[in-house]
This record gives sequence, structure tokens and C-alpha cells, in this order.
Amino acid sequence: MGFFGTYLFDGSGWTACESDHLPDVAEPWLLIDIHASDVATVVYRPEGRGSGVAYLGYTPRTYFENDEASAPTDIEVEAKGLADWWAQRRGGATEAARASKESELIGFLAEDLDPSEIEYDEEEDVDALDDGEIFVEVKAARFLQALDLPLPEDLAR
Repeated sequence: MGFFGTYLFDGSGWTACESDHLPDVAEPWLLIDIHASDVATVVYRPEGRGSGVAYLGYTPRTYFENDEASAPTDIEVEAKGLADWWAQRRGGATEAARASKESELIGFLAEDLDPSEIEYDEEEDVDALDDGEIFVEVKAARFLQALDLPLPEDLAR
């Protein structure tokens, strides 16, 4: 089945919420919606230099094998936007700190892939893989820690 959960960080803490509408809270805020342990949608405001939407694990376009499932993703643009979000939440950051955070965050972000190019190795030792490569909720927890955020209770376990 997989893990499902949607959480909103409003600047002071996390609350569980619904994913079908954007919250009406003061910026900055960040919403993370985890779907079936495979896709995590990150919506953040303000967007900075990003679009305000990024993905962990797979993008919906890749996961559902449908180009209409989400807009095309540019992980470099989203890493810039998320680094801007991180800097604003901290009250600012030097360009060097912002660039360093951008480089760190890009490693978490999912890019659009052609599903036919995804290779599954049935001989692969799953126990040798990092949990963050298998379960998007693990990757999401690490991503939130990289943003210097506390974890929602469900992800802290």
C-alpha cells in the first residue's frame, strides 16, 4: 500500500491537512503531500526563483506515465526557489550559503523521466539500497531536515 500523508508547515509547526487546496496562511509556508511512498509533492510559498512546486521520489508525470499528471519539472529552478525559501525563513543568507543550500537540495528533487528508460533490476539486493531511495517518506524527512525544519510527527518515526 505505501505511506500517505499531507502536512503543512506554517512557520511555527506542522499540521495534517488536505492536499486538494492551498492553505490560507501567511507566508512563508511549505506543504508536503506524500503519495504511496513513491511521490512527494512539495508546494512552497513564496516561490522565490522557483515555480513553487517540486517533487521527491518520482514526478507525477513519470509515476503515472502521463504528461498531463503535472507540469514539466526543472530541478535546477526548484532548487533555487527552495534555497530562496530557506534563506527567507532564516532572515537572509549570503550568496555562498544560498548556493550551498541549492546544491544540497537539488540532490533530493525528482526530475521528469521517460518511464521506458527506468530500469528495474530484479537481481538487485534491496537490502543494500538506502531507505531514502526506496521510501519517499524517508527522503522527505531528510529533505525537511536539509531545510532546517522540524519533522511532522508521522515522519519522525
